[in-house]
Amino acid sequence: MTAGTHSGLPTLAEELAVELISDMAAVDQIVQDAVKSDVRLLHDACRHLMDAGGKRYRPMLTLLAARFGDHRDPDVLRAAAAVELVHLAALYHDDVMDKATLRRGVPSVNAKWNDAVAILAGDYLFSQAFLLLAAMHSQPARMEVQTFSLLVAGQFREMSGPEPGTDPVDHYVAMVSDKTASLMRSCLRLGALVARADQEAVHALEAFGQNLGVAFQVSDDLLDLVGKEEEFGKHLGGDLIKKSVTTLPLLYATRGNDPASVRLRELLETEELEAEARAEALSLLSAHPALDKTREVLRSYADRASTALDPLPDGPAKDGLRAMCTAVVERTR
Repeated sequence: MTAGTHSGLPTLAEELAVELISDMAAVDQIVQDAVKSDVRLLHDACRHLMDAGGKRYRPMLTLLAARFGDHRDPDVLRAAAAVELVHLAALYHDDVMDKATLRRGVPSVNAKWNDAVAILAGDYLFSQAFLLLAAMHSQPARMEVQTFSLLVAGQFREMSGPEPGTDPVDHYVAMVSDKTASLMRSCLRLGALVARADQEAVHALEAFGQNLGVAFQVSDDLLDLVGKEEEFGKHLGGDLIKKSVTTLPLLYATRGNDPASVRLRELLETEELEAEARAEALSLLSAHPALDKTREVLRSYADRASTALDPLPDGPAKDGLRAMCTAVVERTR
C-alpha cells in the first residue's frame, strides 16, 4: 500500500498501513486538542501550520518504533503527538530566525502576524509537548524532555559557526546531529521506550534515527537549491541569504578554486544577496559537482540508517522504516 492517504506514510504492508492511518488520525486529534485556547490569536497561530498540512514524518517514526514493543499502550499516541508539537515549535522559531516568509506553501506565522506571535506560539507548542510527556507513566519517556535541549544547542552551533582551525564539514555534522537528528533519534527512542521494547531494539532504533536525521537534513539542503518550489513549500535559495548558515552543498561548492566556486564565494560575500544575484548563485550551484558529492553523502547516511535496522526482527514495521531510507533519498518536498 502506498502513502496516498497520508503524506507521512512510506510504502507499507496493507494491514500496517491501515492501522497507522488510524493511529495518525488519533495523533492529529491529540495535537489539535493540545493547542486549543480560548485566546483566539494564540489558537489561530498554533493551528496555522497544522492546518497547512505537513508530512508528519516524526510521529510516524514514533509509531513505527513502538511496533517493536507494546504499540497499543495509549502513551504511544501521546508520545507521537508530543514529538509533532516539538517539531512544529522548532519550525516557528526557525522561521523567525531565518526571516522566512513561506512554510508548507503558506505564509509563515511570523509573516502572517509578526515575530512576537511566532515566538510565543512556538513556546506554547513546546509547553504543550512537555505536558504530554510529563503525564506519561514511563519514567524513561519523561526523561526524554531533556534531549530537546539539543535542538537549542544545534541552533547555537549554526549561529556561531565553526571554531577557527576546525573542519567546517565536521562542524556541519555536529550541528545537524543536534538540530535535526536529535529529534528524529528521540522520536524513535521515545516510541520504543513507551512501548517497552528491549534494549537491543532501542539501541538499533537510536542509531537508525541518528543517521536518518542527518540524511534528512542533507536532503533538505539539496532541495533548497534544486527542489520544486511548489512541492518544497518554501522559497528556493533561502539558505543562500542566511549569513550564519553554511549547508553541505555550499561548503563543498565554495571550497574549490574553479571559476564557479570563485564566483559563488564572491556572490555569497556580498552584504545582501539580491534576487538577481541569488538566481545566478542557484544557476551556478545547479550545475556544480558539489551537488553530486552531496548526494553521495545523502545516500551514505541513508544506507547507514538502513544497516542499523539489521538487529531488529523482520516484519512490516522494519520494512516501513527501511522505506523511509529510500524516501529521504528520493524526496522532492
